[in-house]
Amino acid sequence: MAKTATKTPLSKTGAPRINIGISDKDRAAIAQGLSRLLADTYTLYLTTHNFHWNVTGPMFNTLHTMFMGQYTELWNAVDPIAERIRSLGHPAPGSYAQFGKLTTLADAPGTPPQALEMVRILVQGHEAVARTARELFPVADKASDEPTADLLTQRLTVHEQTAWMLRSLLEE
Repeated sequence: MAKTATKTPLSKTGAPRINIGISDKDRAAIAQGLSRLLADTYTLYLTTHNFHWNVTGPMFNTLHTMFMGQYTELWNAVDPIAERIRSLGHPAPGSYAQFGKLTTLADAPGTPPQALEMVRILVQGHEAVARTARELFPVADKASDEPTADLLTQRLTVHEQTAWMLRSLLEE
């Protein structure tokens, strides 16, 4: 006996409504958490790039190169986070005003700090982004949202490892 296709309800625009096996409520909660993660990631990207431009002192070459690798990784991370939000049917935040309201990170200091203070600030930033990602796991798990859980695992791995490497620079 042939199966008949179930008809997907249409949205107000006539496009098929999202029917990926995650409730509207759960998709909204996950998208909100991912929006915070996106804002934190972008804020940390901007701070790291700022420090790359402005680092000075005896560790200049090491930190300048390290910060470049870190801001490049962060830049490459924002698109998958934003696209996951869109896949869940929600708009991704994309303005400084939106990021400012959503982020848990402080803005970079107006005057560039000394090199080791930059490292301390970045350790705190990576740890904060890891906490933001970790807080979203229960919501994604409850909704059986494996793609989001996978994305969170990838982000946690990067932020925890980067925090460790930066923290190691501060040890005597």
